[in-house]
This record gives sequence, C-alpha cells and structure tokens, in this order.
Amino acid sequence: MKLLLFGKDGQVGWELQRALATVGDVISSDQGELDFECPDELRQWVRRHAPDLVVNAAAYTAVDQAESEPERARRINADSVGVLAEEAARLGAWLVHYSTDYIFDGEKPAPYDEDDPAGPLSVYGQTKWEGEERIRAAHSRHLIFRTSWVYAARGKNFIRTIFRLAQERDRLDVVADQHGAPTSAELIADVTALAVHRLRAHPHPVTLGGTYHLVAGGETTWHGLALAVVEAAQACGVTVKAGPEAIRPIPTEGYPLPARRPRNSRLNTAKLAGAFHVHLPEWRDSVHRAVRELAERGRP
Repeated sequence: MKLLLFGKDGQVGWELQRALATVGDVISSDQGELDFECPDELRQWVRRHAPDLVVNAAAYTAVDQAESEPERARRINADSVGVLAEEAARLGAWLVHYSTDYIFDGEKPAPYDEDDPAGPLSVYGQTKWEGEERIRAAHSRHLIFRTSWVYAARGKNFIRTIFRLAQERDRLDVVADQHGAPTSAELIADVTALAVHRLRAHPHPVTLGGTYHLVAGGETTWHGLALAVVEAAQACGVTVKAGPEAIRPIPTEGYPLPARRPRNSRLNTAKLAGAFHVHLPEWRDSVHRAVRELAERGRP
C-alpha cells in the first residue's frame, strides 16, 4: 500500500511517519517542500505518486495570525484540501484529514457530536470548516478526524510553553473557563494507523467513511492542564519557580487574543469508539509522559 503524507514535520505529521510505517510505504512531504498556497503544485504531486491513501496533516495553524491573513489561511486550510480530495477521488484513494474543535462556537453545554451545527468564532475555525466541506463535497472515501488541544514533546504547544515558563517566572496566569481534552499527537497518529488497518480489513470500508471526533478521555481547563504539567515536572525533579500554588486561574477576558476561542471544546468520541473499537486513554497519562520526555532532555 502506498501512502502519501503531507505535513510530516508538524506535531501530528512527525508521529504519523512512525505510526503509518506499519501500514505501507510512506512518501512524506512538508510545507517547506511543497507550496500549500499553490493547489496545482499539490495536484501534480498526488498525480505523480498515485497513492492508495492520502493523509493530510498540513494546515495553517497560527490561530491569531489568521485573523489578519484570512486568504492565506483559506488557501491552505480549504482550497488545497479541496484539491487533495478531488485528486484522491480521481484515483479512488482514501483521504485522511484532521480538523478541529474550533469549528464549533463552544456554546453547547454538553460535548459536541459530529453532526452538531458548526459555528466557528475565528478565521482559523471557519477555514478548517470550509476544508471539511470541500472534502465531503468531492469524495466519499474519507476520514475526517476532529481533535483538540494537540501537543507533543516537540513543536510549539501549550505544554512546552508552560514547562518553560514555570522555570522562568514566579507566577503564571492561565485561563480557567475553557474546557477540553488535551490530546497527544502520538494518540492521534496511533488511532489513525489503527483506523486504516480496519479499513483495509473491512468487507465494505466505505461504510466506515465520514467524520469522527478523536480526543483523549476526560476533560480539563487550560488552568488544570498547566497544573498537571507543573506537578509532573516537579515529580521528575525539575526545579520550577512557579509551582502549582503560583498558577492563578483567570477568565478568558483576562487574556485577550485576536481570535476568539470556544469555551466548550469537549468532543464526544462514542462514534469513533464504536466504529473502530478503540479505547481512548485519559488525557493525564499522555501529558505526564510528554513532560517526562521534556525533563529527560534537560531543556524546555
């Protein structure tokens, strides 16, 4: 099986290179090698390699910057995604794509289901929703995995930021009224590989196609996540200036940003668990593992 992976150097893409190696031959590329603002370049790349599976982990993810670069975000998150869907459909290949909790407005009092109406609050969320819609319109043989609060022991993310700042500052103010499930890139990649294996073994794989929520079990707030990171760092022997008692909860309004965030980012994963028979571990376990890796490296 030939797999074409886009976004290999991102947090999820990095883990996908490992996880998808169990599925088939992986040909990977990143935005530094291909211009995701040039859909025709992507079209030619897919035609050149003619894969059985296209996995797109590339995206414009600068949430706040997107507010001032809406067209650039749209070219990467929607237009190029639409081209990948069209080309996958032409080849009869499957397409795996990753979306986000930011397509929702966060007003629902319960976890979001896959078919709840979208209501993005930001340019980033809007363009990711448009990318989803382009896939659904072009190609039935797809898996869209919506996830949230993604992190890894590499790359730019909240966990690495808190791990560093807790060693540099005496106090941290962290938002405590946004709720979600921190989800590791490793978990996303492993579930993706499992899902592809299940597709290959299923007598009618097209029945498994569609949109799924893929997040770790449980829920917390950004403040709760910051506490977990600092406590895990201390347990690993890391000296911090800002211990748990110095991490102050604040409301969203206390940390204004250009792009609005949903206050409820909780996603219901029952559909994924039922279709692919996966168990999604509680979020805290993977956070502790990532912090241990950071501590062992000896640098933030």
